[in-house]
Amino acid sequence: MYLQIREIVLWPRNPNFEPRRLQFELGKVNVVSGASRTGKSAVIPIVDYCLGAGTCSIPVKTIRKYCEWFGVVVSTAQGDKLFARREPGAQRSTDDMYLLEAKRINEVPNRITKNTNADAVKRLLDELAGLSKLDFSGGDESTGFDGRPSFRDLAAFTFQPQNVVANPDVLFFKANTYEHREKLRKIFPYVLGAVTPMLMAKQFELGRARQELRRKERELKEAQEVSARWQADLQAKFSEAQELGLTAKPEQELSRSQMVELLEEVVARTDLTLSVSTSTISEALLELGELEVEEREASRGLTTLRHRLGEMNRMREGVDQYQAALGLQRGRLQLSKWLVSHTSDDADCPMCGSHTDSAKRKLSVLSERLQEIEAEVGIDKEVPAAFDREFQRVTAEVGQATELLRSVQIRKRALSGRSAEARQQQFAAKRVERFIGNLESALDLHRRLGSDSDLVEEVLRLKDLVQRLEAELREQDVEARKRRALLAISNNAGRLLPDLDVESPNDPISLEINDLTIKVRSSERDDYLSEIGSGSNWLSYHLAVLLALHQFFLSQTRSPVPAFLVLDQPSQVYFPKRIVAPSESEVDDATDEPKLRDEDVDAVRQAFKVMGHVAMGARGGLQLIVLDHASRDVWGDIDGVVGLPEWRDGVKLVPMAWLDAS
Repeated sequence: MYLQIREIVLWPRNPNFEPRRLQFELGKVNVVSGASRTGKSAVIPIVDYCLGAGTCSIPVKTIRKYCEWFGVVVSTAQGDKLFARREPGAQRSTDDMYLLEAKRINEVPNRITKNTNADAVKRLLDELAGLSKLDFSGGDESTGFDGRPSFRDLAAFTFQPQNVVANPDVLFFKANTYEHREKLRKIFPYVLGAVTPMLMAKQFELGRARQELRRKERELKEAQEVSARWQADLQAKFSEAQELGLTAKPEQELSRSQMVELLEEVVARTDLTLSVSTSTISEALLELGELEVEEREASRGLTTLRHRLGEMNRMREGVDQYQAALGLQRGRLQLSKWLVSHTSDDADCPMCGSHTDSAKRKLSVLSERLQEIEAEVGIDKEVPAAFDREFQRVTAEVGQATELLRSVQIRKRALSGRSAEARQQQFAAKRVERFIGNLESALDLHRRLGSDSDLVEEVLRLKDLVQRLEAELREQDVEARKRRALLAISNNAGRLLPDLDVESPNDPISLEINDLTIKVRSSERDDYLSEIGSGSNWLSYHLAVLLALHQFFLSQTRSPVPAFLVLDQPSQVYFPKRIVAPSESEVDDATDEPKLRDEDVDAVRQAFKVMGHVAMGARGGLQLIVLDHASRDVWGDIDGVVGLPEWRDGVKLVPMAWLDAS
């Protein structure tokens, strides 16, 4: 991914000052050299914060006290982009961001305000990197360490802060925390190109197919179990149907489908008395059947009449309520008579007793209007006489229907009591009704679960799909692709080590992505980086592997990793250690730098030569930014290495004028 840093911008809180702009050259090794406590180590957290870091690690006190916004201008294949983020104050971070896009950004605004947020910037960076929107677990949403790769995960390959650049235990940025370490392990095959977006899509499809196959296989197993139980239940249902006379006994054994067909015919029949032979039906049974029909008719008629009577009762109650409301209104509107009764020739206004034509006219108009309303309201709204006649008729019919139903039930009980055969037949009829209801429900269940031919075909189709996808993924051979990528990186690093200050430059090394460290293979044994002594060895292996990784990324057709690397204090292993660490309040006080020995100067210069060689070999495709104590005397006149004005004698990241004006 072509993304390099064109400049870093700091906006002061004091509006009288212009922004501080720290400009870099693309495709080269840019050295920011200076004394201690001048703000060099703040460059990495500033860039990281502007590129969407979750927390602000920019040093407090001077830098955050005098700066209101931090920004970074990056050069991409789509032009320049300025990402600026507000200083968070007492918070750990803020989402307030400013975005400016142009083909080439030469000028930046003196004052800026929020026009976007951190989430939008991270989505934009994800798109610039061309990262897959699928996650590593086969889904399309982030799920912890198996979540989709993001631009933020790639910071491990772009920053080597002071506590990492020569650390024997930590090789990558933020890999000292469990969360970042596990996510880095997960995305490593992806950044190596062993797992491509197309492969992730196939893995996602395979995961979905396996999940669907397991679900369908469970359904098929359940359907087969239901089918076995159904076969036994089907035989029992068919035998019971024969006992009830609902179907004839077959001359030969029927198949499952034939039994189902006959039982469905039984359910479809509407005459439930076919099971009774006409020769055995007595006159009592015929009369009982007629009484049951008559009872049903009488019950339906009574229900209708009761419903109508209820509606009429509600209507009568509504009329009574309406009459009561009219009476209340008549009482309130007696005001018109009261007003007229209190007027006299001596006074026109009944309230104040004054003589005004206006009051008299208005009172006259009001009285007329109120009398009109009173006359209208006073009209009684009576219920028509036809309603009372209809109400009496319906009430009488309800009484008649009730008596009819009661008489039918009395006759039915008497007939049932006299005829044992009637009781038995009545029970048989009820039994048939219950059987038909149960049979209909059972057949419906069988239609939904018993027929599994479609389900079998679906399971076979999913099995074929899973096998095909597994074969395609095996052909890709992710492990083999990963081994080839790691071998290429090891070879790149092996070519760089002889030019660095390392104890055994010819011993082959390998990048162990499961352990996120380096293994050195000697003739006697294999050693991890943490088992090897000397800070010069640690620094050399860090440089060799990080540069080798970027060489590999550049060799890929489309790598998502940004094409820049920032290293903070790589020469620290050659400087004498301070006896007392500087306090935070001393961050702005420049001090004299300790002198390097000649052999240390040669080692540091050699490291810069290697960095310059790699940058030149990338032909503008890789940018390095080195923040270091070493002066131009150490790294000057090296191909591919350029330096910014040194931060010494009061020159710092935050201009002294900003501090003096406070």
